[in-house]
Amino acid sequence: MKIDKNLLPMKGHYFLFNAGTGLVIPFLPTLAKDLGFSSVVVGMVYTLLPILGLIAKPTMGALADKLHWQKGMFLSFIFLTMSALVLIPWIPSLPSNNSVELHCDLESVVKMCSSSLSNNVCDPEKLKSLGNNNITCSMECEGDSDFTEALCSTWNQPRYCATVKEPNNHMLKIVETNFNISRNDTPAKFVALGSQSFDFSAILLPQHVHQLNNCLLIEIGEVHFAPDNIIHPYCNKFEKAKCEMKCNNEIIEGLTKNPKIKDKDAIGLYQFWLFCISLVIGWVSMAVVVSISDAICFELLGDFPSKYGNQRLWGSLGWGLFSSAAGYIIDHFSGSSTSKNYKPVFILMVVTLLSNIIVAYKLKYKQVKSSASIVNDVGKLLSEGRVIVFLLWCISIGMCTAMVWNFLFWYLEDLAAKNGCGAQMWIKTLEGLVMLIQTFGGELPFFFLSGWVLKKIGHIHSMSLVLLSFGVRFLLYSLLINPWWVLPIEFLNGLTFGLAYAAMASYASIVAPPGTEATTQGLVGAVFEGLGVSLGSFIGGLLFDKMDGSKAFQLFGIAAAVCCFLHSVVQHFITKRTTVLHIHEKVVTTPLLKDFKHARYASPNDAIHMLEDTLQDLSPR
Repeated sequence: MKIDKNLLPMKGHYFLFNAGTGLVIPFLPTLAKDLGFSSVVVGMVYTLLPILGLIAKPTMGALADKLHWQKGMFLSFIFLTMSALVLIPWIPSLPSNNSVELHCDLESVVKMCSSSLSNNVCDPEKLKSLGNNNITCSMECEGDSDFTEALCSTWNQPRYCATVKEPNNHMLKIVETNFNISRNDTPAKFVALGSQSFDFSAILLPQHVHQLNNCLLIEIGEVHFAPDNIIHPYCNKFEKAKCEMKCNNEIIEGLTKNPKIKDKDAIGLYQFWLFCISLVIGWVSMAVVVSISDAICFELLGDFPSKYGNQRLWGSLGWGLFSSAAGYIIDHFSGSSTSKNYKPVFILMVVTLLSNIIVAYKLKYKQVKSSASIVNDVGKLLSEGRVIVFLLWCISIGMCTAMVWNFLFWYLEDLAAKNGCGAQMWIKTLEGLVMLIQTFGGELPFFFLSGWVLKKIGHIHSMSLVLLSFGVRFLLYSLLINPWWVLPIEFLNGLTFGLAYAAMASYASIVAPPGTEATTQGLVGAVFEGLGVSLGSFIGGLLFDKMDGSKAFQLFGIAAAVCCFLHSVVQHFITKRTTVLHIHEKVVTTPLLKDFKHARYASPNDAIHMLEDTLQDLSPR
């Protein structure tokens, strides 16, 4: 088979760009979670991103078409993607407080509550495994008058009390009061001074830890007010106080860091804006690169649009190799820490994308087609009924894709927390394996076979198949108990992304009027991400906040199956109408192509057949 050397830089771009972004993009939602953002906030941010992509893709595509500056814009936005994303792991976490409750009774305990403890058996197990290695914590508490009285009496801390002397009987009280007489033999008594703040060091006993729903109760062995002032705290009746606690144990430190703010107040924090602006610039730049690179690729392919999958599979190869390696790298550099270290993969991303710019610069491409009126040509395209149905399908696919992109890893980490320390310790490695199977077991085979599949069953049936596959995939997610069982399900990614993306890109290329290739690719990509992924992110964020991930995926699975049925019914009625799509006039010099000098008409399902059956004697690319 003859290799087209003009396409080698294109393959290199797809490999390196997807390798660089694959190192970081899959982990951004969980990184945001580690920074302290809730699923609602993450869902809102990922709702905004595709909307901005909706504006940027067709706008930048039209500008590139108009100025004949596709390659220059393409290279510039690769650099902008790298520059924006690399800032994210250095953003500080959200402000938090270390609030706990001090419970004092016949024995004293510290009560700490965290949403991360819901069904989480790993952290309590880790604490118990410390055995006799006690934990030292500094505590600053605010006690009411009853607790202050306990400090005075059972804790023997007179500095928090006032000393008074009481007469022995009622008559002496009257005499002493009226005549201002004091008695040296009057017994002294400590009296509490009301609510007070107090601080001390507490020795926690990790072997005596109990979990109650999303709270942990850890027994206090000793309390140190000073090196020589050590007590075993207890109270004659139950008392409690609010405390701020800092410990020399990473697990407890992580559990006691509760956000000080509510979700609605997050936009007032500089951490939110740093995260949001960096992600917006990186995401929008990445979206522009994808749409313009696809337009360039189809132009280089010329009359062989179904060969697109053979180019795009190199992107899946890069994504799969590097994203799977990223999971292991994150776990390795994080060690036993419960807080993951993402910085190494972001540094590797910079190296990879700089290499991408060098390779992409070698593309031998110059835009030659132009459109007299891009707006009019695209407007005519949107008046076609089949195209409208296609765009609605893109929205549905985008909504389903958002659940995989933004909430699958979130869901797996919740499942891992329920399955003990082993699953949680290697969760990033599992996430890397998920990306590996999605790529090598799913995307790569279907990008390679996409041209054959589209020829055999056509775009319409391919679209229905993608929706059905999403329904099955999500319903299988909802049945998961152990997160490792997600791996065989990820083979369906070949249908839900590989075939879907190839069908979407090739359809857009076929129907694009000459000179509007980048605009049309941008429009389709904007509908897919700007509307579909945006809606899916918003709805997914709300569902994950209101219910567990299993139920959320179950609802999306049912919705995808319903959409598959509706799409099949609508397409059945549309095919009965006489609907045509223009296969645009090609610039030809070969006598074999003389029949293509005039415009021809066909449905999108037949377009690839007509082109490649006629051009079959040309060299494959």
